[in-house]
Amino acid sequence: MDGPDRRAGALLATVGTALGVAGPVMVLRGRRGRKEIRAEPAAQKITFPERGLPAELAAYAGRRVETGPEAHAYAEFIKGNLAHATGGRTYAEITTELHATGGDDEKLSQLRQTAFTGQSLRASLMSAYQAWHLTTLVTGLGAALTGLGVALVGTADALAPRSPNHS
Repeated sequence: MDGPDRRAGALLATVGTALGVAGPVMVLRGRRGRKEIRAEPAAQKITFPERGLPAELAAYAGRRVETGPEAHAYAEFIKGNLAHATGGRTYAEITTELHATGGDDEKLSQLRQTAFTGQSLRASLMSAYQAWHLTTLVTGLGAALTGLGVALVGTADALAPRSPNHS
């Protein structure tokens, strides 16, 4: 192998090695992130009620929230309850109504607090759901980079000159 081919082989080997190291790190970080996502709802002891769930969430009855999809489902449960409690109005809309009354309406103040709490809980659960997807992406990309790194190192090895005694 001449100079340019040797340099190309060295570059393939270097990039392959770097990807072969980065890939497993990404897989480990993705798995560790997934474990952290599972731990937080478990620590909060978030559990779907046994009864009273809408039909589309009935399969979750009595289950603990431990995964991203379960966090999403619970966020949808909160969304339905919140819409019922607020008449479909958001925190911002209720705040506008409260300000229009001079801020002295106790019922609207309590409703605004309910909306704030519900929307905050829902946002936290949706963040867990989004993080779940990111850990899936990081783990998948890590696995792909590992495979690519191995392939590049193998290609560099196949391109390397062999001594006459080596076959």
